Amino acid sequence: MQKNPNVVPSTNESSSLAIELNDVEHAYGHEHPRLSFSHWSVKAGEHVFLYGDSGSGKSTLLNLLSGILSSQTGSIRLFDTDISQLSNSARDRFRAENIGVVFQQFNLVPYLSVSRNIELAAFLAKSRNEETLEKIEQLVSALKLPHSALHSPVSSLSIGQQQRVAIIRAFLNSPKLLLIDEPTSALDETAKNAFMTHLLAMCGHQGTTMVFVSHDSSLKKYFSVHTPISSFCSAVTNREAS
Repeated sequence: MQKNPNVVPSTNESSSLAIELNDVEHAYGHEHPRLSFSHWSVKAGEHVFLYGDSGSGKSTLLNLLSGILSSQTGSIRLFDTDISQLSNSARDRFRAENIGVVFQQFNLVPYLSVSRNIELAAFLAKSRNEETLEKIEQLVSALKLPHSALHSPVSSLSIGQQQRVAIIRAFLNSPKLLLIDEPTSALDETAKNAFMTHLLAMCGHQGTTMVFVSHDSSLKKYFSVHTPISSFCSAVTNREAS
C-alpha cells in the first residue's frame, strides 16, 4: 500500500477498520482460475485508489464487498460485521443500509425519471419517508444537477449527468462505505475532474469510506492511499490448487 504525501489524508482518523478481508476465495466455475484474496484492510474514513490490470480481480472484489457475490472461503468483515456469514437476504439488507455502489454502467433504469431512479435506493433499504424527497433535493443541489431534470427520463440526460444521478442514489442512504467501479471511462477530462471534485466533497462531508477502482493512473492524485490489487490478490488454477 502506498501513501501519497501530496494529498491530505481522509478526515476520519479513527483506527477502527471499515474493511478486513482474510483468506477469501471465489471462483466463477471449474474452468476458471480461482481468485484468492489473502489479507487486506481499510481504515474507516479512508479513500483508497485500487488499481490493476483488466481481469485482475478488481470488480470481483467489489462484488464480494457489496455482498452481490458470496465468498467460498475466508471472512469479509465490514464495520465489525462478517458479511460472509450472513444469509442472502441479510446481505442484501446490509448492503442497502450500509453500502453505496456506483457501477461502471451506472445501472440506472432508463424509462424511470431521475427522481424515481434515486428513490430506488430508499425503497430497497425500506427507508423511504417524508424526508427522502428533501434529501434528494439537497443532493441534487450539492452536485449541481438541474432540479428541472428530476422528473425527466434518466435516458434524456448526458453521460456526465447520469453519473451524478448514480452518485446521488449511492449517497441517499448515507452509506458508511462507497464502492466505485471504473466510473470515469466514458468521460472527457473536464467531466472527469468535475466528477472527482463532487465525489470527494460528498465523501468528506459524510465521512464515508471509499474504495475507488480504476485503471486510470491519472486519478491517483485525488487519493491518499494507493493499493495495487496484486498486493493481496492472486489467481490460482485448479491444477495449482491440487
